[in-house]
Amino acid sequence: MTTSDSTLVLFRNTMRITDGHLAEFRDAIARAVDFVERHGPQLMVQTFIDEERMLAHSFQLYADSDAVRTHWKLSDPYIREVMEHCTVEGFEVFGTPDADVTDGIRAAVTAPATLTFTPHIAGFVRFGPDASRHDARPRTSDS
Repeated sequence: MTTSDSTLVLFRNTMRITDGHLAEFRDAIARAVDFVERHGPQLMVQTFIDEERMLAHSFQLYADSDAVRTHWKLSDPYIREVMEHCTVEGFEVFGTPDADVTDGIRAAVTAPATLTFTPHIAGFVRFGPDASRHDARPRTSDS
């Protein structure tokens, strides 16, 4: 288990898709995610769309603040393209990015969007080739 000194940063971005822009939004998200999968520093990116409410939720996991800065530098054109089809309703930051990244987030997320920062307390990450084969059975002294 990691402790509160973890450098991991998790973003949850809730976006309101502009009426009439659902197809364009989907296409822009697909291009952006494809780009960061090939070139970006994120450990994980997942985006979900609630078409009935015209909301999208994007989760991005970063190893540290340096990874966030790298993402911003590489992905700016893709971020701008996505933002042509939506507005940010809420942005949640889990973990404690450094002051530079915190300031950058505060500058980018403006009213009426909500912005929250929630510090890390404990957790773990299970990624890699054995992640889906985790043996959840309790270990005994024989194992």
